Amino acid sequence: MRRDYVKWYSPSLHRDMELLAFGERGFPVVVFPTSGGRFWEYEDRGMVGALAPKIERGELQVICLDSVDRESWYNEGAHPADRLHRQNAFDAYLVNEAAPFVRDRTSWPQMGATGCSFGGYHAINFALRHPDLVTYAVSMSGGFDIPKRFLNGYYDENAYFHSPLDYLPNLNDGQLLDQCRRNYFVLAVGNHDPLFDQNVKLAHWFGVKQIPHTLDVWEGFGHDWPWWHQMAVKFFG
Repeated sequence: MRRDYVKWYSPSLHRDMELLAFGERGFPVVVFPTSGGRFWEYEDRGMVGALAPKIERGELQVICLDSVDRESWYNEGAHPADRLHRQNAFDAYLVNEAAPFVRDRTSWPQMGATGCSFGGYHAINFALRHPDLVTYAVSMSGGFDIPKRFLNGYYDENAYFHSPLDYLPNLNDGQLLDQCRRNYFVLAVGNHDPLFDQNVKLAHWFGVKQIPHTLDVWEGFGHDWPWWHQMAVKFFG
């Protein structure tokens, strides 16, 4: 299996960003790590191995991105407004740097996005904000009420536009909705996961907005790597 380590200085984030890319042909999927995770996590946790047959058949390419969560959502030493500015910079990195890298490496104009736990949030948020780039998003045990959980009661426009449970109910832009309706979203979650209710609420709004989606409920806790291995194989393998 082809495996590439890539690093470049990010103008959006003003620091080096690293990633791992697997495969040579097939639909590209970007992976966001869990809370505080790094770009090597998906490989180290056996997720790349779980998808190896499809990667080796040339049906899938996996690009594992790095995280700046410790500089944004988890940076309790910074003012919430500054944390949100850092998240906006990460979004700019995704759009202006990571997405062109994926297009150049794979020759695909669009991509999928996935992640487990906090990575699931990033995958869905990225896909909803940029439906022209992401056509298939799979969240595994994701949470979607992020600003209310991490900003100590602070709330502004930036918080709103990074909270899918806030902005999706109010999404009425015809062009943006049409783009979302051409895409597909998966919310995979255990029925005893503390984040289960957030997934049900988001699925409800997908339904109201007529956005194609699946709420895939697993029996049990579901919020751990053994479940995520199985979920990844189900939706990508």
